[in-house]
Amino acid sequence: MGLKNLFKKSAKAAKSFDFYMPITGALLPLEKVPDPVFSEKMMGDGFAIEPTEGKVYAPIAGTVFSIFPTKHAIALKTHDDLEILIHFGIDTVALGGVGFTIHIEKDQPITPGELLLEVNIEAVKTQVPSLITPIIFTNLNQSTIQLKKNGHLVHGEGDILEIK
Repeated sequence: MGLKNLFKKSAKAAKSFDFYMPITGALLPLEKVPDPVFSEKMMGDGFAIEPTEGKVYAPIAGTVFSIFPTKHAIALKTHDDLEILIHFGIDTVALGGVGFTIHIEKDQPITPGELLLEVNIEAVKTQVPSLITPIIFTNLNQSTIQLKKNGHLVHGEGDILEIK
């Protein structure tokens, strides 16, 4: 099943909700992702992170919607049905899960700051074109993501985006 077909496009976007930085690293606009599926917003709007560490934390309160078998991507859902895809790196699906350790299960409730995934970035970065990690809001309909911060941020920092 393709990434695009995994998500429905019907949920109404919550205008304000608590969203926290899921990974320590540089916050980037989605257009900087070296993959047109993400940079051209084919999957939805969002942003990207160039990680400086290999830990991914829950950015929201909600549930784990899906975990890809290759462990490189996790889909989350807020209590208001907003769907968020965290896709660690570019072409990481080709690694077949090597270098990735999942700490959650499908349908598990999550709270902000909960460890979801660990990535051995030293081993992975030599095997893929980029570690840049898209964070995609897959069911915003006509709404868009606006970043309120930029530069290097630490996981857990809040007030980083707004849905318009």
